[in-house]
Amino acid sequence: MATFRIRGGRRLEGAVRAGGRKNSAVAVLPAALLADGPVRVDNLPRIVDVAIMTRLLISAGARLQGDGSGALWIDASQFGPKPVDSVWAGRLRASYYLLGVCLGRFGEADVPMPGGCDIGVRPIDQHLKGLAAMGAEVEIAHGRVRARAPRLHGAHIYLDVTSVGATINLMLAAVRAEGTTIIENAAKEPHVVDVATLLLAMGASIVGAGTDVIKVRGRNGLLGCQHSIIPDEIEAATYMIAAAGTGGDVTVENVIPRHLEPITAKLGEAGAEVLEAGESVRVRGPRRCRAVNVKTLPYPGFPTDAQQPMTALLATAVGTSTVTETIWDGRFRFVDELLRMGARIRVEGRTAIIEGVPTLGGAPVRATELRGGAGLLLAGLFADGESEVDAADFVDRGYEAMETKLSGLGADIDRTSAPGDLADTLWAAEDPAGRTAGRL
Repeated sequence: MATFRIRGGRRLEGAVRAGGRKNSAVAVLPAALLADGPVRVDNLPRIVDVAIMTRLLISAGARLQGDGSGALWIDASQFGPKPVDSVWAGRLRASYYLLGVCLGRFGEADVPMPGGCDIGVRPIDQHLKGLAAMGAEVEIAHGRVRARAPRLHGAHIYLDVTSVGATINLMLAAVRAEGTTIIENAAKEPHVVDVATLLLAMGASIVGAGTDVIKVRGRNGLLGCQHSIIPDEIEAATYMIAAAGTGGDVTVENVIPRHLEPITAKLGEAGAEVLEAGESVRVRGPRRCRAVNVKTLPYPGFPTDAQQPMTALLATAVGTSTVTETIWDGRFRFVDELLRMGARIRVEGRTAIIEGVPTLGGAPVRATELRGGAGLLLAGLFADGESEVDAADFVDRGYEAMETKLSGLGADIDRTSAPGDLADTLWAAEDPAGRTAGRL
């Protein structure tokens, strides 16, 4: 596993560009398999989760080719309903999107239970409930989900829990089903809208994406198209928080400011100056941030994926903050590592009470998942002395060359291995049939 070495206490300055949205990319790629013609996807982030998804698509028979600019052509003409590879699927939460895709296109699916970061209980019951309502017979056995339906039909589905994954998966299944599907209590996140935008470009009939009621009228076939992934607001938020915590002056480019409003509001409350200008946002940090209270909520609330970087920031704020995590029950596991750095944090159930200290101290710590790893990396930037963040590969799952971008802002950071090693290996590899994902 790679290790970040960070010499903290340096003020960040300059400009950095956010890449394509991770959570969009890992849904858009399997969604492209629903088209009867080639699909071009632009603005793909060069991250490990995208590389793993390309491996899954290739193993299912899709032909993929990158052009070196962050674009990927996907040809699903040889994609078939064979069992999804368990090795790759076991490393990626978003592998469950192939359940809706295969059922919608072929009437059958055989998909391993999804993998991904360990951030608490992450059931897929809402996915299965919706697919069953659309006529699928679903069986879970030996770590796999097997589903069959000669032809899915429209249904009225109410999600008991607002779930981004279930909302997207049911949209994917419904676009080629017979009749109209209504999804109530649907997730409103921007990547739900991004996937719907791709499907609309294919010729699907979808109304209401971005609201809590989505209506999908099924089509017999879908067309090839071109689609560009929206910017990643979590990556952007991470650099905004880094700027605030180092008293820096950083402009984050390639953003949609409206998607960042919860971050902007909390950073402003903490004493940072946030200026929006078109597709960029500039953050000027104070000498030391003030304590604030944060509660994670579904969009448009404060995003759970930005909670750990924000918790790291509040560990050095003036006063006492509270952070309440309402989405995932395992998102405070990284707090034990912050305590090694001198943070004063007490976790009570789903709430962390944070007594800010003037500065953290550099220490060896270990990441256990993606966003916690990003939070520890930021803590290293805020600390005095040298920190080592072990298992840095977790960060590569959602951030493209993060240490390179931070170095460009003046951070003193390096790692024990070159950025993107795993991604390079995955994208460069060919499968036995000679198909290649190309180099993004």
